[in-house]
Amino acid sequence: MEKQDFTAAILVDQSPNEAFNAITNVSGWWSEAIEGATDIINAESVYHYRDIHYCKMKLIEMIPDQKVVWLILDNYFKFTTDKSEWIGTKLVFDITKKGEQTAVTFTHEGLVPQYECYEICREAWTNYIKESLCKLITTGKGEPNPKENDGFNTELAKKWKLEA
Repeated sequence: MEKQDFTAAILVDQSPNEAFNAITNVSGWWSEAIEGATDIINAESVYHYRDIHYCKMKLIEMIPDQKVVWLILDNYFKFTTDKSEWIGTKLVFDITKKGEQTAVTFTHEGLVPQYECYEICREAWTNYIKESLCKLITTGKGEPNPKENDGFNTELAKKWKLEA
């Protein structure tokens, strides 16, 4: 059976170490509002955006310059009927050398097309990985959601009519 987990991949000129350091700097590519350590094994961190999305995750695997895995411990989407979506899923980053370049493959294990949040999450992850994380690795500056001001998550909320 074909895997249906969401996947996004990028290829960069930087080293696996530079990619690894950028990935574990979650507030540098996803959201400046991330609370908690995102680069210490077994550490828990929280992502929160208004009353639309809350996510608590735990760093469960970290192989320097090769792999990073977060387990989603708790999650809330204002816009889904099934409140268990994302809980128990994993955010997996595989880092491999491809000739002179570094490939980063992100897989959200358990995020499948059957999920009510899938289309919104697909659009969000595609942006965060292919745009923000890629820029953080290649230029040293990503495009995370700002702590106070509107960012990509606000654009998504408006587009998908997630706010009252």
